Formats: sequence, structure tokens, C-alpha cells
Amino acid sequence: MQSKFINRALPVAGLLAVLAAGYNWWSVSHDSHAEVAATQAPIIQAVGGLPDFSAIAKAYGPSVVNITIASDGRRNRPGVDSDNPAFDFFRHFGIPMPRQDGPHMAEGSGFIVSSDGLILTNAHVVADSSEVTVKLTDKREFKAKVIGYDRPSDVAVIKIAAKDLPVVRQGNPDQLNVGEWVLAIGSPFGFDNSVTAGIVSAKARALPDENYVPFIQTDVAVNPGNSGGPLFNMKGEVVGINSQIYSRSGGYQGLSFAIPIDIAMKVEDQIVKHGKVVRGRIGAAIQDLNQDLAASFGLKSADGALVASVERNSPADKAGLQPGDVVLAIDGHPVAAAKDLPALVAEIKPGSEAGLDIWHDHAGKHLTVKVGELTERTETAAAGNGEPGRLGLALRELTPSDRAQLHTDGNLEVEEVTGPAARAGVQQGDIILAANGTPLRNVEELRLLASKAGRHIALLIQRDDMKIFVPVNLG
Repeated sequence: MQSKFINRALPVAGLLAVLAAGYNWWSVSHDSHAEVAATQAPIIQAVGGLPDFSAIAKAYGPSVVNITIASDGRRNRPGVDSDNPAFDFFRHFGIPMPRQDGPHMAEGSGFIVSSDGLILTNAHVVADSSEVTVKLTDKREFKAKVIGYDRPSDVAVIKIAAKDLPVVRQGNPDQLNVGEWVLAIGSPFGFDNSVTAGIVSAKARALPDENYVPFIQTDVAVNPGNSGGPLFNMKGEVVGINSQIYSRSGGYQGLSFAIPIDIAMKVEDQIVKHGKVVRGRIGAAIQDLNQDLAASFGLKSADGALVASVERNSPADKAGLQPGDVVLAIDGHPVAAAKDLPALVAEIKPGSEAGLDIWHDHAGKHLTVKVGELTERTETAAAGNGEPGRLGLALRELTPSDRAQLHTDGNLEVEEVTGPAARAGVQQGDIILAANGTPLRNVEELRLLASKAGRHIALLIQRDDMKIFVPVNLG
């Protein structure tokens, strides 16, 4: 039987009765973040030849929170078939099947990054929530606001109304070594503030369908409910967010994956400042080289990303990139494999120019490309005034080619729907044209209108060839 990813170490539900280098860790927009740097890391002492993690657990366990989400229902989520080995695991532990619609509860983890209540977790923990509750180790509970989330990186930012909270410290994932001890704290199966340890198994690991995150692979025991919790190094610094597992059964089997914390914090910074994440794109499909392919192109090594196709009129096309070219570096950053290029391009600000060092027709060549904006996969939190589930919509902003293909003048397509919008009859694939009579150009305009709408908002949607008004009761 083939092993497979249980994509996003799933948030546990219903178990206990209800489920870059130089980058400043905390955005300078958060005044309280400065206090983090002053905290001294606990020293791990060896006991019987093995490291003792008790100092880290004691110092930073209170910074790790349990997150409970309530959802009114989900649409169009990945499914688990009854013949999948994970099916019995989910049923046994009361974890809701991803294809189920209707109310459910789920649990995950998170960690406090500012003393005024800013918390990081996984996007898949809170993305479909109508209500988010955060429980601290001192037993206090708070309703949380979803500031925003980014599905491609699986990072979410939530906030609670509290002060003087204990916070974590940032580490540098680049300084992690394979074989180094690491520690996870989270809420596996709802058992909050559980501590597990292991070693770094590999770095910069590419996973199926994940283009923007070079994951940290560990053998730390991570199970459903650990999602969104921190991964600590031996200095007590957070180096990653636990996100996914690789398993036959749905439970831990020695392969866990964490999002490097520097990447997560860049996402956090954009969400807090701008409400969404902006990524660069050049419009080229790429693949890995092997020795035979490299030899056929006259290359001495198999390093680089082989261009398989170039989107017409894309930035890559306009720059002169062609199928058969090999991208060796971008803006001076070496491209060792195809997996490296999407993340490097995504980091570049749309509209700026980037230098491409390529191998073209058995010779080196330099191109300059004006980077475009990746909009096909851009998603932000449920549109509203920051309250989770205000509308219950996950949206993507359409490109001109999208609009031509869909025969619409609208700009917002419904990717997922839950909460008030689901109850009103909005469906996945609908195009949101206007709200309360105001045409919409982007998610932020809908967010603003929803925040001022009071108890009701009227959405004009396009469904196939029809345009209809849908009244949404926001409660």
C-alpha cells in the first residue's frame, strides 16, 4: 500500500467531546515585539547523555495555545474515501471527514508572537471557521479574530484581546543542521501543551503540490491537533510551524514537516500590513534536470530548472525565456533544482526587475524579466472586519485571462464558502460582482463593505450565465 501525505497535519476534532536571512522576526509595526529579543534562551543540559528539554518546556510552554474552531459547514474540500487507510483513523478518533458538510468542531495549536495577543497558526486550522476560541495554559479562554490567512504557505494570523502575554523567540532556520535536536509543543488529539522531541531529518524538502515552502523534515511526533504549533531548536527559539505529516494511517509515522519560521514571518508581515500576501510570477513551467538531460544541453551538472513551457505574453515570454532554457540563478541566487525557483520568484516584488542567468543553446546568457503578480492562488481571510466567519467566503482575485475564460466582468471568484454565505446559498464558483450595489474590484473592498454592513449585506453574483442578488444575514 502506497504511503501518502495527510495534507496539513489535520486539526483534531471531536476527541474530547466537542474539534529570510536578516529578516526582522516580528514586524516593526508591532511595538511589543521588541521585548522578545531581550528574553534569554534556556540552556539545555545533558542528562544521561541525552538533552533535557524541560527548561524550554517550562519557559515557552505558556506561549503555546490550544485553538478550537467551530464551522457551520464546508464546501469543496479534499475527500477521504472509505477505502483509504486514513478513513478508519478519522472515524475512530471522531475527526470529521473532509467531505462532510454541516457544523463541526476541531482543534489545533498556535503560539503567541506579541504580548498584545497576536498568534501564528496554520491556515488550514482556521480557514473554514465561523468561530475561533483560544485557550491559554492558565485556563483563560478568548474569542479570536482571524486577521488573515495564506493557503499557499499554510500560515494564518489570529488575535485575541489580551495584554502582557508570554511570547516565543525567533530562531534562524538556515542555521539548523540535519541531525540537530528539535522540540514540538502542541495539542495532539486535544491534549494541550504536549511536548515531543526528535531530530531534523532533512531541510528544504519539497512536497507534492507545495511550491513556495522549503519544509523542515523532522522525526518529531506530530499528530492531528499539533497543526500550527511551534518547532523549537535547542536554544528555545522557534524555527518552524508544524504543518504536515506523511502517513499510511493518518497518524504519526516518523515523517513530520514544518514551515520555516522566516517564511512564516514574511507572510505574517504582509497579512498584518496589507491584509493579503503578494507573490511574484514570471509565467514559466519548469522541471528538474537529470544527468542525461544536462548532458544533452551541454551542461556539466544537473543543477538548475529546465523550462518546459512559457506562458504566452507572460513576463518570461517578454524577457525572451524559451522552452529548453535552463535557469541557473535569479538575482544572484543559485537555482539548484526546479523546486527552488518558485519560492525565489515569489519573494520578488511584482513590478520590479529580476536578473535571470540561464543556459541557452549550449551557452550562458543573462536576461532581465519584469516580474508580474501571482493572483491565481492568492487568497485572504474570510472577507469582513476581521471577525472570523463574517461572510464565510474564501475568494481569489481573477486575472484578465480568467475573466475572459469565465465570460465575466467580475473580479472575485468564490473558492470556498461557509457560515452566513453558505446559509444564504452562495456556491463555490460563483462570481461576486457587487455588494450593496457597489461594484467590487478586490477582496479589500468587500471586506470594507462587510465591516460597515450591519446585520445584512446584498451580494450580486454571477452563476453561469445568470446574475442574481443573494441577501446574506450576518447576524
